[in-house]
Amino acid sequence: MEPAHGDGSTELGELIGRLTADEDMDRETRGRLLGRLAKLLGQSARKVGAAGIGRGRWLADLLVEAAPHITIRDLPTLQAHYHGLMGEELADRLVKNAGNATTAVGAAGGALAAVEFAAPPLLLSAPAQLAAETLVVAAIEVKMIAELHEAYGVRVQGTGTARGAAFVTSWARQRGVNPLETGSLTSALGTAAKSALRKRMLRTFGRSLGTMGPFLTGAAAGAALNRSATKGLAAKVRGDLREAAGAPPELPGDDTRGLPT
Repeated sequence: MEPAHGDGSTELGELIGRLTADEDMDRETRGRLLGRLAKLLGQSARKVGAAGIGRGRWLADLLVEAAPHITIRDLPTLQAHYHGLMGEELADRLVKNAGNATTAVGAAGGALAAVEFAAPPLLLSAPAQLAAETLVVAAIEVKMIAELHEAYGVRVQGTGTARGAAFVTSWARQRGVNPLETGSLTSALGTAAKSALRKRMLRTFGRSLGTMGPFLTGAAAGAALNRSATKGLAAKVRGDLREAAGAPPELPGDDTRGLPT
């Protein structure tokens, strides 16, 4: 996939990686990093032009380039971090924490957008802010999907770049990775996968438009929409992974177990 931006690609990837890695990041730090990411994206967007942005290619390329910077924990690391949880309980915790993270990003993005909404001269920076939120939410969900595969014992083999491409494709299609196809993984996405990714990025970007409400209404809307979407995505992927792992299907309501943070 062609680079979507120039010299800032490494910093972009590192920023996205950091925003996905820290489950306990405080609001001030998250807002500062999102602001820095938005600034870099604004510079990149000017180079790409409106046509590239409108078709979703720019956002899709950015997510693929950021994927190798997303830290994916293997099963032993996850079990050590979550005090020995396994199977469905571990998956529940991963989904809950991902939902908390995308909620926090939606709230932070909405708060920043609300400031820009109240200051018309700054509205030109709003699209970059929304792009930053979109990318980070997508990256958090890609990480969640990858670690759900570990939790269910459906390990995806291959290089870091190839596995990143597989999980980005999984996110775009909202399906688990088929373990029978992992042997042929490559670092490049096929035409169909690229098309699905562009469409999914545009839908996620459109969801982020809810954060543009006045004052803090945007923050509340962004937080709620992100949490709901992350939970819905997880439910679809978990169904595939249970089937791949030979586990019984989850009964309605079983995903609502209350777990401590």
